[in-house]
Amino acid sequence: MSTETVPVWAVGLYLVVALVVAWGLSVVARWLLRGRARLSPSASIIICMLGMAIGLMITGWLGPSLSLWGVVPIAVALLLSVAGIAGYAAIAAHFQKPQQQTLAELVASGESARVEFKSTARINLHTGQKDERMEQVIAKTACGFLNADGGTLVIGVDDTGSALGLAPDFATLKAPDADRFELWLTDMLTNTLGQNASALIGVDFAQLPGEDGDQLACRVVCQPSPRPVYLRANKAAAPELWVRNGNSTRRLSVDEATEYVMHRWPLNLGSSIAAQFKAAVRFSEQR
Repeated sequence: MSTETVPVWAVGLYLVVALVVAWGLSVVARWLLRGRARLSPSASIIICMLGMAIGLMITGWLGPSLSLWGVVPIAVALLLSVAGIAGYAAIAAHFQKPQQQTLAELVASGESARVEFKSTARINLHTGQKDERMEQVIAKTACGFLNADGGTLVIGVDDTGSALGLAPDFATLKAPDADRFELWLTDMLTNTLGQNASALIGVDFAQLPGEDGDQLACRVVCQPSPRPVYLRANKAAAPELWVRNGNSTRRLSVDEATEYVMHRWPLNLGSSIAAQFKAAVRFSEQR
């Protein structure tokens, strides 16, 4: 059937289908780039429709006898539509700078499934002494975020969001400053979670208003990991799988960990690539 014999109603149906497909592609593109770029819904749909139109014109020119509903015209139209929205998204992502919440805004929003507050990282405030258990709590929380959808750990803030500062933790260091604290924190997370996992963690500092004036707090941003992250308290300790579950972080038993890993990080190549892609998407959402 040539394009000259296509009924008018078929052309109308084709336009409706093209519009629905263009809308769907624009929704997917805006969802994938959420937090990294802002895509106009109308512009996204227009670009997708334009890509489809150009694809049909190219196939009509190269193969005048091809059917409007043939595989080749539809495939080329979809390909150019995807290419168009991808190009638009790439340009938008390049020129639009991502806006990350300030630490003050993050703390003001309170704790959630992706935000956790810790008063200290090394000092037990009840005893006033350095306590390795406090360090393990930090490592467990980071591990939980890495094995889930990512998240942010704020050190130097109590459960109510009041800024306490890092002075108690600084007092345990040879040089009481942010640089030395970051170095200790990075080393500790590397030793307990592994080099690959620590590479997914970013650390920065900011001042927060407190009862006794501005207090320095530490933000630890954990990306979702594309592979399981196990915590080892020391070289002789057995590996532990911690996962963020709502507003808490819990350790999975052996059977729970096995099932969780199988579902989240499948072994076949296609699923592995999908897991890598999903990890990137999850991080873009949480930003």
